[in-house]
Amino acid sequence: MRRFVLWLLVSPFALLLAPELAWAQSLPLVTTKAAGGSTVYAVPVETVLALTALSFLPAALILLTSFTRILIVFSLLRQALGLTTMPPNIVLIGLSFFLTLFIMNPVFESIYQKAYQPYTAGKINFAQAVDIGSVPLKEFMLKQTRRDDLNLFAKMYGKPIDNREDVPMTVLIPAFAISEIKTGFLIGFVIYLPFLAIDFAVASILTSLGMVMVSPMMFSLPLKLIVFALADGWTLLSLSLVQSYFN
Repeated sequence: MRRFVLWLLVSPFALLLAPELAWAQSLPLVTTKAAGGSTVYAVPVETVLALTALSFLPAALILLTSFTRILIVFSLLRQALGLTTMPPNIVLIGLSFFLTLFIMNPVFESIYQKAYQPYTAGKINFAQAVDIGSVPLKEFMLKQTRRDDLNLFAKMYGKPIDNREDVPMTVLIPAFAISEIKTGFLIGFVIYLPFLAIDFAVASILTSLGMVMVSPMMFSLPLKLIVFALADGWTLLSLSLVQSYFN
């Protein structure tokens, strides 16, 4: 499983380096001949690729999965509640990470079964495994990418793209990232509204009572916390975020 995780990290970046990888196939000490005459990468090269991919793990986690949207929503929720450090950043990041694993699990399972297992069995080479493994990931990203954002980067790409399946990762990744940020802010805006109404109500009551020197946060914060807790807000929000990817 550890080898699969390392291979999974290498795959998206191998798509971006496809011309260089193809050129490297003619270099000595880079590729070796496997049984049946197929070309495979030498162990040192695979190790270097895996170690290099690990340095890009944060970027891959943020830009190729649902992590961005979830973390933005949780951060905006914390601000809407009027809290600055609770829950701590490590808690929000950890919750976002495991929700991301839950959402992306079907994609990872598809990559494992269709690409990684045949690759380790010697049925396909590394380049073929990357091509096959990228299909489920691209399908997920295309489904969550707004058409306007995709068209914008496709237009800046400067080369004709016949259909959505032919969109290169260099176009899809920024379009997907911007779509996730935009969606996260829209969800955060909807979450802000009820808490904003509570803040206005408390401020109006204090002003009518002549307590203009008292901070409304002293009264609105506990009220927002109890309302959110009684409504089971964390569960409902997590459920809504997960369903937003499967609807």
